[in-house]
Amino acid sequence: MAEITVLNNGPLRVKGDLTVKDAQGNNYDLKGRDAISLCRCGHSENKPFCDGSHNRQGFTHESEAFDLPEPKA
Repeated sequence: MAEITVLNNGPLRVKGDLTVKDAQGNNYDLKGRDAISLCRCGHSENKPFCDGSHNRQGFTHESEAFDLPEPKA
């Protein structure tokens, strides 16, 4: 099972049994990692993975959990 943590002012931290695929269904080679960080700011030179660009770009977002609305039928 994977766990995703939305980090304040930073990336999505994903831990667990991971597979990341591109739009064509090809796997990224995670080299055995069981934790990765995915870019949220859009400035990473290593998308979809975080390279710390959020720090240089001043990306801010304070994470606080909330309930989503019911799915649309």
